[in-house]
Amino acid sequence: MTQAQLVSVSLDEETARAEVYGLLAALYYAAPSAELHDNLRVAVTQTPAPGAVLESSWADLVAAARSYSLVDISNEYDALFGGVSKPEVYLFGSHYLSGFLNEKPLAALRTDIAALGLARDEAMPETEDHVAYLCEVMRYLIAGDDVAVANLTRQREFFARHAQPWLPQMCEAIMAHPKARFYGALAGFTQVFVGVEAQGFDMLG
Repeated sequence: MTQAQLVSVSLDEETARAEVYGLLAALYYAAPSAELHDNLRVAVTQTPAPGAVLESSWADLVAAARSYSLVDISNEYDALFGGVSKPEVYLFGSHYLSGFLNEKPLAALRTDIAALGLARDEAMPETEDHVAYLCEVMRYLIAGDDVAVANLTRQREFFARHAQPWLPQMCEAIMAHPKARFYGALAGFTQVFVGVEAQGFDMLG
């Protein structure tokens, strides 16, 4: 995400939604790069996507980026999500949907991803139910060039089946953790954004 994209409040709604999903994917997959951290620190605190409902949580996220150094945020990411065997907080859908990793929800997700013509990059060690991967799929379904796949119907179906059922629970787990500062703010923004997405899809009937 470029600085211009990050700070702009004049993007059309679909482009803005795709950019938010891209930002979430980047921040949940790893601690931010120096460039992304700098971009967040100088971002305007108006919402990056249309809708004033996001502005407060977005402002909190930008404030957190300004308050914590890149080293602080990297250490926080490792403390929360980087456990060798069992992380403090899981970022995988199967954990929240079934209580275990690599369970039936992951198999269903893989089937639906294959039906979309997508596949996990073999270089990516994480399974497809990692929140960053789901956000990347949503970004593609919004911004992709293949209208047979990248359309509102597919977005709504994928979101309802594979994101909405567990992302709010993940956000609550992060926000409740005593070590969560920057990522607590990110989880707060994510929770509000997921709620806006859910309402938008509900309005489609």
